[in-house]
Amino acid sequence: MVDQFNLNLANVPRELRLILELLKKDNREFIEANSSELVVGIDWDLFIKQAIHHRVYPVLHTKCKEISGNLIPPNVIQKLSLEYKRNTFNMLQLSAEMERVSKIFTENHIRLLFLKGPVIAHDLYGDISQRTSSDLDFLIPINELEKAEEIIENLGYEKDDYFTSVLNDWKWRHHHVTYFHPQKRMKLEIHWKLNPGLGFEPSFEELWSRKRKSNLTTNPVYLLGKEDLFFFLASHGARHGWSRLRWLLDIHQMTGQDIDWGKTNMLLKVYHSHRVGAQALVLSTKLLHSKISDTMEPILDNKHSFRLAQDAIFYFERMVNLHTDPVLEDISKYHARHLVSLMSSRQKVLFVLSCLHPLPEDAETLPLPKLLHFLYFPLRPFIWALRKKKKHSYPRGNES
Repeated sequence: MVDQFNLNLANVPRELRLILELLKKDNREFIEANSSELVVGIDWDLFIKQAIHHRVYPVLHTKCKEISGNLIPPNVIQKLSLEYKRNTFNMLQLSAEMERVSKIFTENHIRLLFLKGPVIAHDLYGDISQRTSSDLDFLIPINELEKAEEIIENLGYEKDDYFTSVLNDWKWRHHHVTYFHPQKRMKLEIHWKLNPGLGFEPSFEELWSRKRKSNLTTNPVYLLGKEDLFFFLASHGARHGWSRLRWLLDIHQMTGQDIDWGKTNMLLKVYHSHRVGAQALVLSTKLLHSKISDTMEPILDNKHSFRLAQDAIFYFERMVNLHTDPVLEDISKYHARHLVSLMSSRQKVLFVLSCLHPLPEDAETLPLPKLLHFLYFPLRPFIWALRKKKKHSYPRGNES
């Protein structure tokens, strides 16, 4: 089925297409034979910017060193090497902090599962220097959140983001809280869910029952089971439009591992993420030449997968950054539509219901006592209209 479909990459910059070629497995002979065609018209400054934006420069550094001849200019290799060394040092620091945090939480009888960071780099790439991470993300039971925050603050971390809540909606509307250490310059994200918003996902107890122990550290550090990790990485990448190629490279690495794809397919269906899983595998296969086994075919058997994969190419065409405000309006609208297209019918129902739930902005527009917060439900259309009116009401300047 996958062989019958090709992605249209005509508007993807040549620099990113070269990066994709370099990242493909066992592709060195092809690259060397077609080197003159591949590098013609390449803007090497943009090549480096793309590599850094997509967070793939560690693997790219290794790949470029394997290519013979003068395909990659020496100054480009030098820049990639510098970034590679910086990342290796950062990952070593994160590894030490990850083990420290895990040990302290275990001593305080709080279970935690690391979602990303060095433990995932080691698990997927066999080498922490081959993947970038800017923070440590870990999942805990929600009833341990208050205790976990107290521990983190005692370690010198400061809360880096705050959110207001109406009718306790933070528990489902958000999925993590961020802490930053001003001296160590490190960021931690404490998760109580895998993904934000109303949706379907395994409980912490389910994930804990399928956990794996990493052999990266001396003290025990736990991570998601392989099938759960694919579910998480696919849903996380899709939620961000695969706007960082690193997330797709993670999927590419997973396709070469010993995973029970039958269980993975069932997991995706049970938690209404079949479209997401199919999109991830199509993109990985078409962009990075991941090998698809017969056991993966049931995941790809989704009538929407190829269209959704093509829709994701939009993010590669523009080097989209969804993490830094302000996001351009056309990109924001496209991303909102794309997220809806990834939802199952039941997810769309939950999404509509979540839109009907009062927002913190409603309380700011019309403050009510906490006991009367239930009134925000019937009043929401009027508050929305009032907020819209205020937004478009500007004071008139002095007329001359």
